[in-house]
Amino acid sequence: MRKLVEQLASEHELGASALVALLDGASRDLDTLQLLRNAAVRTTQEQFGRGIYVRGLIELSSYCFRDCLYCGLRRSNLTAERYRLTQEDILTCCDEGYHLGFRTFVLQGGEDATHTDEWLVPLVAEIRKRYPEAAITLSLGERREASYQQLHQAGANRYLLRHEAANKELYDSLHPHSQGLQHRIDCCKMLQRIGYQVGMGMMVGVKGQTIEHLAEDLLLMATMRPDMVGIGPFIPHPATPLGKEPAGDLQLTLATIAIARLLLPQALIPSTTALATLSPAGRTEGILSGANVVMPNLSPSNVRNKYAIYANKAAWGTEAAEGLAALESELQAIGYHIDYGRGDSILQV
Repeated sequence: MRKLVEQLASEHELGASALVALLDGASRDLDTLQLLRNAAVRTTQEQFGRGIYVRGLIELSSYCFRDCLYCGLRRSNLTAERYRLTQEDILTCCDEGYHLGFRTFVLQGGEDATHTDEWLVPLVAEIRKRYPEAAITLSLGERREASYQQLHQAGANRYLLRHEAANKELYDSLHPHSQGLQHRIDCCKMLQRIGYQVGMGMMVGVKGQTIEHLAEDLLLMATMRPDMVGIGPFIPHPATPLGKEPAGDLQLTLATIAIARLLLPQALIPSTTALATLSPAGRTEGILSGANVVMPNLSPSNVRNKYAIYANKAAWGTEAAEGLAALESELQAIGYHIDYGRGDSILQV
């Protein structure tokens, strides 16, 4: 395994069978996992130093017309608490975040049919007008190319659209009534063509997923070279068809993050809220596996628990925008610090 890790660290590429062997080995053997993580941390520090970028997350709406089997916001979940932030709510969150030092706002939400271009474009334009030096990231699902173009012209810089599964059969099994994997990939390519910094990614440990599937995911991203890569463990939500399935494995998730870092040295990789939900030390473990971004929650406190894509989502303490001092202490304890810069993609600078 050491030779595979060294090859990946030096060449930043590996074939499917070698990736499968490395993922399998790291999921079973802590020494192999540590070799991977050490190589990933070295690569991250070579590219970015010891600063961890912070993004202010604003969760716009818990309404969604999709019916993904794993998500608590799925339209068939009649027990979900639904809400929509107003434009004024969102601008207030941005104002509070800006004064806390955030220079990236991430507007995320379910695929809410009320979030039309007529509603979103003026909102993005107003955020751009008020905070000209800040980055605006959107994570609002699949939209028309004309919509992506209008939002980009209004001032959005980045778009997060996790591909979720590079294997068509797995994708279809998790996303009933969707437009399919190829449409999702086409949307990612569309966003790249328009000029967004684009994020892809997937869960680790969802029902039906194999290590071979994870290797497919990693190879897809290595081919498409997204600016951002979001990888977190599957965490079940009790009111979904996968509610009784086990959560994703922490060890395999960390191995996948580390491999993604070595395949894509210049990518911006968050240590996800799902990691922090799975394990109290999840966020620091992610950083010590090659992640270099965290996304504290800027949403109004009265809605944070309602954006329940999975059970017991971490949204308080060091996962909250108000917890930046505690976050700084947590990072310093492992030799890092908060970087309040925009943290643009190296690939597009």
